[in-house]
Amino acid sequence: MSGALSGALGFVFAYLLVEPIINRAIDYESGRADMLAAIRQVLHLPVEDEGPEIFSRSLQSTVGAATGIIGMGVALGLLTAVAWLLLGPRTNLRPRTLAWIVAGLGFLGIFLLPFSKYPANPPAIGHDFSIADRGHVYLTMVAGSVAVLLLAVLTARSLSPRLGRDRAVWAAIAVFVLAYGALFAALPSLGDLAVNVTASHDIGFTRSATETPAPIINTTGQALTVDGMHYAPGQIMYPGFAADDLWAFRWYSLLEQLIIWGGIAVGFGWLVERHLGAAEVRSGATSASRTLAQAPHR
Repeated sequence: MSGALSGALGFVFAYLLVEPIINRAIDYESGRADMLAAIRQVLHLPVEDEGPEIFSRSLQSTVGAATGIIGMGVALGLLTAVAWLLLGPRTNLRPRTLAWIVAGLGFLGIFLLPFSKYPANPPAIGHDFSIADRGHVYLTMVAGSVAVLLLAVLTARSLSPRLGRDRAVWAAIAVFVLAYGALFAALPSLGDLAVNVTASHDIGFTRSATETPAPIINTTGQALTVDGMHYAPGQIMYPGFAADDLWAFRWYSLLEQLIIWGGIAVGFGWLVERHLGAAEVRSGATSASRTLAQAPHR
């Protein structure tokens, strides 16, 4: 339940603040695609037809986004509950505190650590031909981040009896920094993916560390006339994606995840303590009634 409510809060936040940026990104993508198609026609190069729109934008921004975000909240809430059930018998922490720790580690491993390597882009920003490769490296980063966190936790737990809690924690932090740094360096930047390196020689693309669209520049070495406009060699034909929108989208993505994970931590912690408290009351009442029943009557 806490996951569904947190997902609903995340959807409201995204609908109010993120959707306007996504709409601008889609408009930008459409204009950029039209410019690239016009340039290729001028150069007598083949032009790919755009596929049909399967779902309308209004449906995507409402029903589609709500289903996705709330469904994600439910899934993350279930993961938190499973982790809490596995760790609960092995710790002496207060149930609510353990719920907060589990949710915090989940936020770090599943979102924040991968986000630091591969920050979010609006759905319309990125190359269609690199979707599969981007998905592979991102999932690898998520799995690696979770594994690094587990390694750090196990290091602290195993060294604590010999080194003491404080030294064990510092040792775990050192292990985390080294392991995460190695993971960060081992995985390629999106711009270094093989498909992007190959495409960087085509008009409209450039060699960079990211997939954020750069300005389209006339790199043909000759003057071009496109839609009645004249462009000299080296002249910008279409601008790059707005840096303000990119920054705002990534910032709001971070806040949305904080809302979802924070809601799960608070909601699940409150629910589990309420359930355990009621169970203890019922257990205490049963015990008392049995004691009274077994007591000798005078």
